Amino acid sequence: MAGFSTNPPHEHDRLSHSDNSVERLKDKDLEGQRQGGLSDSDSGEIGRQIELEAENSIKYRTCSWQKTAALLFSEYICLAIMSFPWSYSILGLVPGLILTVFIAGVVLYTSLIIWRFCLRHPHIRDVCDIGQHLFFGSRIAWYLTAVMFLLNNTFIQGLHCLVGAEYLNTISGHGTCTIVFSLITAIVSLVCSIPRTFNTLSKVATISAFATFVSVMLAVIFSAIEDHPAGYSLADGDPIVRATPAPGTTFVSGMSAFLNISYTFIGQITLPSFIAEMKEPKDFWKSVTAVTIAEIIVFSLVGSIVYAYTGNQYMTAPAFGSIGDETYKKIAFSFMVPTIIFLGVLYASVSARFVFFRIFEGTRHKGNHTFVGWASWISILAVLWALAFIIAEVIPFFSDLLSIMSSLFDSFFGFIFWGVAYLRMRHEDYGPDFYKKRGFRGWAGAIFNIFLIGVGLYFLGPGTYASIESVILNYEAGTVGSAFSCADNGL
Repeated sequence: MAGFSTNPPHEHDRLSHSDNSVERLKDKDLEGQRQGGLSDSDSGEIGRQIELEAENSIKYRTCSWQKTAALLFSEYICLAIMSFPWSYSILGLVPGLILTVFIAGVVLYTSLIIWRFCLRHPHIRDVCDIGQHLFFGSRIAWYLTAVMFLLNNTFIQGLHCLVGAEYLNTISGHGTCTIVFSLITAIVSLVCSIPRTFNTLSKVATISAFATFVSVMLAVIFSAIEDHPAGYSLADGDPIVRATPAPGTTFVSGMSAFLNISYTFIGQITLPSFIAEMKEPKDFWKSVTAVTIAEIIVFSLVGSIVYAYTGNQYMTAPAFGSIGDETYKKIAFSFMVPTIIFLGVLYASVSARFVFFRIFEGTRHKGNHTFVGWASWISILAVLWALAFIIAEVIPFFSDLLSIMSSLFDSFFGFIFWGVAYLRMRHEDYGPDFYKKRGFRGWAGAIFNIFLIGVGLYFLGPGTYASIESVILNYEAGTVGSAFSCADNGL
């Protein structure tokens, strides 16, 4: 792999001009960067990238902001929404809703930081390039980021193998061994992962996001109109809804619920890859803002309404299992099938693209239909889905898998990286004492982004501890299946 320069290519191009021209251009670029827009030279870099692939049969910089929004909708409006009622049952309705809005706001803020960072450095292709740039061009930082990047995406693929098996068990009444159902999900997902551009995947993403919306709305309606939730008994009584955490709520359960909410919102790991395939990266803010507004509305309504009709006693994760009527449950869950497949496909595609580009950068196999290119692409995907299948079998339970992923990877890709990115950009603009030169904005920005880094470290430390402890407790209590088990995991 080629070395990564901490200076974008267009910086070197300026040296051919006179000193005064250089300074004027730098001033103009700096002003554009401070305002979050593209400088003339950055626009030229993107134009050069588009020109370079003009003769290729496979073109990558082809996504409009609408298509990018479709990809984001499919990533965020997903099955994990159905973990919100469970999180609210642990945290209480009021803290749950407050955390929902807070995490959404933080994710939007950090997404805009990523966007501005990518505008400054249009040669960046993924989060691994950003990781190296943030930590002073260190190749060690690049490799560590790459490992976390691939593990995060493969864990998400594994989650969707697990949920695919849950769905097939639910619909078929445990028609065969759960391992077989998980393997079927992995194979179907592998086939669906074959398209090589986000432009192609964006068409399917729209269908996936719409089907998910229908699914969660049906879950809300069915929870409201049925007489009692699943598992109802006179001894346990009517659903209990709490505004605050129930007495005796442990740190482990509370942290798991918080991490479940966070996981659903935190998806910044894919954003640099999406921006790298946009025709007009300057329009990305439209995509991410529209999705965030939709997230807050849908997540809050689904979480609170389903929780209100299900209560603490009868709550499951995902909440489809709390629907008492079997027909209602199967109908609502079935509309989730496109997302069960597509979201795993999206993350597999991001990972495969990362590996594929590094192997074939500068060759005809990257941008054209060649046997070597397609054989390599499919082989990479096959390895990724094989690993995902193994993860799904080793950690065969929904909420704890979400929590582990959130604590290990979202600590960096949701908080730490972007707090550091903000500080690096302000340092480049104003020098090491930027917080003094910018007055109140400088101090507020520095303090808030240091706080974000602290939140990320909290996720990584206590968050990982709570996630692992929850796994141990579940195994000891016998409330989950064993690894590589044929046992029914249907809802």
